[in-house]
Amino acid sequence: NADGSAQHWHITSGKCLHTINDPDNQLFCVDYRPDGALFATAGKDRSVRVYDEATKSLVTKMSGGIPNVTSGHSNRVFSLKFVPDDENLLVSGGWDNTVQVWDIRAGHSVRSIFGPHVAGDSVDVVGDTVLTGSWRPEKCLQTWSLESGDLIEDIEWHQSALKGEGTALYAAQFSKEAGHSLIAAGGSNANVAK
Repeated sequence: NADGSAQHWHITSGKCLHTINDPDNQLFCVDYRPDGALFATAGKDRSVRVYDEATKSLVTKMSGGIPNVTSGHSNRVFSLKFVPDDENLLVSGGWDNTVQVWDIRAGHSVRSIFGPHVAGDSVDVVGDTVLTGSWRPEKCLQTWSLESGDLIEDIEWHQSALKGEGTALYAAQFSKEAGHSLIAAGGSNANVAK
C-alpha cells in the first residue's frame, strides 16, 4: 500500500490475517516465489525486501550493488518478479531506467539492464529472457538476456491508428501456457492493450 503496509487477507472470510508495516516507504509491487515460501516487496525507497511466508519475518533487505558494476535502483521501483528457474534471483524495474537483477545470497544487485523506464507491473521473466514494458512512446516493448543484460529484441508496437500516438506501457507479461508464445501489454496515451 501507499502507507507502506503489505497485508495478507483470507479470501473467503475477507479478514486481514497479517500486516507488515514499513511506514517510511510506499509499496508499489509484490511477488511470490513460485514455491510460495518467500515473497518480496519494493517501492519508493528503492530497496527490495524479501520475507518468509510462514513467519512473515524479514529475510533480507537488498539495496545497492557491486561497486563500479551495479548500483541498485536510484528511484522508485514499480515492478518485481522472482525468476522462476532460480529461487535466489529477482528482477525489478523502475523510474531510474534500469532493471536490476538481485541475488538473495549476495544481498544486493548483481546485474543491471540499462534502458527500460518501468512505471507499472511491466517486467516478466521466462527462462533467460526478461520482458520489459516502458512508459515511453518508442521502443516500449523489449526483451533482454537475464544472463548478459543484452538487448534481444525491440518488439514492434504500432501506434494507434486513430490518434497516431505511441502507447506508454504500464503492464507487460508473458503468457502462462507452456510455450509462453504470447505477450500481453497495455498502457496509456493511445490507451491500447494487445
